Amino acid sequence: MSRYETVIGLEVHAELLTESKLFCGCSTEFGAEPNTHCCPVCLGLPGVLPVLNRKALDYAIKAALALNAEIASYSKFDRKNYFYPDLPKAYQISQYDLPLAKKGWLELKVDGQPRRIGITRIHLEEEAGKSVHSGESIIGSEFSLEDYNRVGIPLIEIVSEPDLRSPAEAHQYLERLKAVLQYAGVSDCKMEEGSLRCDANISLRPVGQAEFGVKVEIKNMNSFRAVLRALEYEVARQTELLDSGTAIVQETRAWDEGRGITVSMRGKEEAHDYRYFPEPDLPPVVIDREWVERLRSELPELPGPRADRFVSQYGLPAYDADLLTSSRRLADWFEAAVQEYHDAKAVSNWVMGDLLRLLKAEEKELDELPLTPGHLGEMLKLIDDGTISGKIAKTVFEEMFHTGKRAADVVKEKGLVQISDEAELARIVETVIAANPKSVADFRGGKEAALGYLVGQVMKETRGRANPGLVNQLLRDRLSRQ
Repeated sequence: MSRYETVIGLEVHAELLTESKLFCGCSTEFGAEPNTHCCPVCLGLPGVLPVLNRKALDYAIKAALALNAEIASYSKFDRKNYFYPDLPKAYQISQYDLPLAKKGWLELKVDGQPRRIGITRIHLEEEAGKSVHSGESIIGSEFSLEDYNRVGIPLIEIVSEPDLRSPAEAHQYLERLKAVLQYAGVSDCKMEEGSLRCDANISLRPVGQAEFGVKVEIKNMNSFRAVLRALEYEVARQTELLDSGTAIVQETRAWDEGRGITVSMRGKEEAHDYRYFPEPDLPPVVIDREWVERLRSELPELPGPRADRFVSQYGLPAYDADLLTSSRRLADWFEAAVQEYHDAKAVSNWVMGDLLRLLKAEEKELDELPLTPGHLGEMLKLIDDGTISGKIAKTVFEEMFHTGKRAADVVKEKGLVQISDEAELARIVETVIAANPKSVADFRGGKEAALGYLVGQVMKETRGRANPGLVNQLLRDRLSRQ
C-alpha cells in the first residue's frame, strides 16, 4: 500500500442551456462562424451595461437544488480581473464572497457503500472566449487566434470539497455530476463542445496526517478519461518527488494528452491576484423562498432516487439500476420498453447488452436511432411465442437498430422463423449424430459438454433457426438409446 493518501477537489464549469448569453441577447448556438455571435456588451466596449439573463439564474438555482445546496437569499456579482487574450474586457463577471449557493453534496457509491462528496459552492459567471491554437494545444503552438462567440455564455462553477481520495473516485464523481445536471435539464454537458470542463486540485499527504499537502492544479483536460489519466499521472509524479525528499511546488500544470504527462504552466494564483471587487453595473441578486420552491417543484426525479425506484418497482439488481439511470434518456427508454414488455429484467439485459454495445460501436446517441422501445417489446414477444430463438433475436435486433424495421418484418424478409417442427429437427439430429461419433461417445461416457457441441452443430446446420430447447431434448432422447 502507498504511504500517501491522495486528496482531490474538482472545479467543474458547466454551460447552461439558455438560448442567449448571460448579460446580452447574443446567441449561444454552438458551431457558428468565429466572431459572429458577439456584440458591444459581451465584448466589453465602452458605454455598455450588462443585464442579467433570468433563465440563466433559474437554471443555476435548479442545478444547486439538484445538488442539495443551500440557495443564498442575497448574492452579488464581482469582477475577477486578469489579462488573457480570450477575455476582451480584461475581467470576468463572476461571484466571489457571496455566491449563489453553498454547502451542497453529491452521493457516490464507493466499494458498494454510499459516500457523500461535499460541494463547497456553486456560483454563476460568464464564459471566456476560445483560443484556437496553431498546434495540437497551447503547448508547442507558434500562435493562437481568438473566437469570441463563447464570451458571455452563462456558466455555473461547481467547487467540490477535497473529499475525493482517488482518481477513480474523481471520475465517478464527474459521471454522477453530469447525470444530475442533464436530468435537471440545465446543461447538455457535452465535453466535446466545451460545455462541461473540469480543473482538478490534487495533493498527497502521509497516511494518518490531518494537514493537507501542497496542492497542484491541473488544467487542459477535455474528457473524463483525460481527467482520470492526468490524476493518475500526478499521483505517481508527486509520490516519486516525496519519496526522493523533494518538495512539491504549488503550481498550475497542463495535461499533455499526446505524451500522457502534466507539464508546468505557471505558479498557482491566489484570490488576491484577481483583485476582486463588486460589479458596479449589476444589482445584487435577491431570491425569496417562493421562487426557490417553485423551481424545486419543476425538478424531475433525479438519478439516485430513480435507481432506488428501479430496484423496488422492477426488482432489478442495483448494478442494473445504476447503469440504466446514468442517463436520463436511457432511463426513459428503458421505462418505455417496460411498458411494451412485462419482464423488466429481460428488457434490462437487452438495453445494457446489445443496445449499449451498438450505440458505442456506431458512436450514436439514443435520439439518433430509428429503433424505438416498441421495437424491442415486439421482438421479445416473438421470442416468447417461439417465432424466433434468442440467438436469432440478436440478428433481428441489429437489423432493427440500423433500419427501424419492425421485428416481424425482419423475420419475414430474412427467413428467420424458428424451426420447431419435431420431425424436421429429428432428421437433422440424426445427421449430426452420424457425423460426430466421437462427441456421441464422449457424451455417453459422461462428458456433458459434448452435448453442447452437438447442439451447436444442429444450430449450425439450421443457420441458428432451430428451437434450441427442442434440439436439446431430441438429442438427449436419441443418445439415451443405444
